[in-house]
Amino acid sequence: MAIASKVNECIERASWIRKMFEEGAALREQYGEDQVFDFTLGNPTVEPPEELQTELKRIADNPVPGMHRYMNNAGYDETRAAVAEAISENCGQLVTGAHVVMTCGAGAALNVVLKTLLNPGDEVIILTPYFVEYLFYIDNQGGIPVTVATFDDFQPDLEAIEAAITARTRAIIINSPNNPTGVIYPEATLTALGELLQRKQQELGSEITVISDEPYAKISYGETVPCIFDSVENSIIVTSHSKDLALPGERIGYLAANPAMPEVQLFMQGAIFCNRVLGFVNAPALMQRLVTGLQRCSVDSEIYRHKRDLLYNKLTELGFEAVKPGGGFYLFPKSPLADEMEFIRLAQKYRILLVPGSGFGAPGYFRIAYCVDDAMIERSLPLWEKLAQEVGLKAAEN
Repeated sequence: MAIASKVNECIERASWIRKMFEEGAALREQYGEDQVFDFTLGNPTVEPPEELQTELKRIADNPVPGMHRYMNNAGYDETRAAVAEAISENCGQLVTGAHVVMTCGAGAALNVVLKTLLNPGDEVIILTPYFVEYLFYIDNQGGIPVTVATFDDFQPDLEAIEAAITARTRAIIINSPNNPTGVIYPEATLTALGELLQRKQQELGSEITVISDEPYAKISYGETVPCIFDSVENSIIVTSHSKDLALPGERIGYLAANPAMPEVQLFMQGAIFCNRVLGFVNAPALMQRLVTGLQRCSVDSEIYRHKRDLLYNKLTELGFEAVKPGGGFYLFPKSPLADEMEFIRLAQKYRILLVPGSGFGAPGYFRIAYCVDDAMIERSLPLWEKLAQEVGLKAAEN
């Protein structure tokens, strides 16, 4: 059966995902589940907080008539108000439910925002390394992705961003804490970005919106995750509860527009319309009710800090180079071999499954998702030692 040529091209570009899955399945069949060390997927093994389980049981035991019916495409008023109140507590201005649309996760929120903003051929800046789906989401809505490299510590290079801005630039997507690096962008950087965009908008007579993708914002290790609304007037938050409440399979999240954004009411009308016509219709009713009272709740970040430290301390001790993550649950070390695919294949010899940095627009690196059981990380450490020794890392040779 023939499929659209563009879809076929996208499948080929994302073929590394399929290959990693197939190779992992073959290794499990050969060696057994507990002898394969799969660090490829950001699919948390941590269970949701106890408060969530309690609330879920309460809702199930006390069903409200009509609780599974359609609601406003933007979501339940009480859920939107609860989200807005929690955002307002972390920002220097008042956000209301009228600035929020509940969505089917952050992926849906990104597609809704991009469809609302983009005309065909508009450009969207993304920073490398980036979450791979950004390319496809931008293309979905007729946009053109423009990649801009970050510094060696994965912090934004504002001069490079400024050089990439053209009259067609409509948006820039930032992701902090970042997937795949775990870095957090400080408030001073975001404020400087806001000033840069103000200047470029006046110069070009255009509007440039910062879309802040924040599913890891509540998983940080002591660093503050700044509110983008305090730094950039023309800004939108998109996020999900996949990570902070460990609900990736439930697909519940939201978008929130900065109240100071020009013509914010018009944007909200467009976003609500796009939420419907993209086929999402509305976020899941039961999940909306569930998360309404859990906006200040999250999994314990210390659980992930422990996992990070197990891997980061061991790998850097062995001689791997890596920026220490400030949040999220990813580590993005530099490949000790010039060709990171050669290193990825060599790691499979020790039954360690990793994701190549080229999949995130950053060849020469590899991603580790450490949202796995502690026991698996600990079992993998002797094999990391053997792998480090084989690639000639000095610490492993001593």
